[in-house]
This record gives sequence, structure tokens and C-alpha cells, in this order.
Amino acid sequence: MKHSRVNVIRVFRSPLDHWRGRLEAGNLVIPCALGRSGTRHSKREGDGASPVGRFKILQAFYRADHGPRPRTGLPLKAIRPGDGWSDDVRDRRYNRLVPLPCPTGHEKMWRDDHLYDVVLDIAWNRRPIVRGRGSAIFLHLARPGFLPTEGCVAVEPRMIRRLLERIGPNTQIEIIG
Repeated sequence: MKHSRVNVIRVFRSPLDHWRGRLEAGNLVIPCALGRSGTRHSKREGDGASPVGRFKILQAFYRADHGPRPRTGLPLKAIRPGDGWSDDVRDRRYNRLVPLPCPTGHEKMWRDDHLYDVVLDIAWNRRPIVRGRGSAIFLHLARPGFLPTEGCVAVEPRMIRRLLERIGPNTQIEIIG
């Protein structure tokens, strides 16, 4: 079945649990996990909060060895074992994809825990990039039990492909505090 693209994906924090919420993409409503510190307007590196605001979704990444190429209107890139993401405020490449090995602080994009089997790059702190304002804010796969993230939005693996079908190059994500 073909789904129409949505202009805005909205993420609402649960009033009962600050690191859980729901994501709405048109008529698709799914539970999600948020940062361990809930949501914040003034996000900082390492604070564990998901940033409040409306952001463009820049691109999607996926593990080609963990499933078929997702259908989406976003630019799509396969993750390789040598991909990382700089989270070191001293690195001139802060909050960007970096090649590994990397001598500064970073996250590995090629993960054993499957959280990044599909990743959407949320344009938090991207234009301009301000060091210390937070990095690697993604929409990715949730841990079992919807445990909190480090500041991202996470959905269950079986729902990510349904969500991707609804996302186009102009879709934005709005995280509501």
C-alpha cells in the first residue's frame, strides 16, 4: 500500500513518563522513547535530553547487511563499518559523520546492538554547528522496553519502515516539550 508523505512528524512527551512519548506521522501513531532527561529547549552536549523544536530531517542511514534498502523520499546512505559521528566539542568535525578510526570522541554508526540499523539524521545543531550544543540527535531504533536514549527519538524496529515510507525531502520533525 502506498502512503502519502507527511509534512510534519510530531513527537509528544508522555505526561506520566518524561522519557517516553508518542510519534504521529499522519494517521500513523506509534510509541517512542526520548532522552533520559526528557525534553529541553536549551539542549547541551551530554545532558541526555531530546531537543524541543521543529527540525528538518536531513537524510537516512541504514545497515545494508541487516535488511533491505528502506523505501523513503529522503537521501539514503548505507552505513559502513568505518563510519562514526563526532561528539567531541574540541573536534573541528563536531556533529558530523567522520571516518574511523578517529582520534577524538565519537559514536560508532556500525553498532552491534541494532539501534542504528536505520537512522534518520535530525538537523539539530547543524546550521550553524555550535560546539557543546549537542550532537548525534537521531531518530533510530528503540531498545527493548523503550529504555531512554541519550537525547534521540527511538521507535520500535517493526515500525521504522512504515514511518520511512511517509517521509519525504521536505518532512520536518517537531519535538514538543
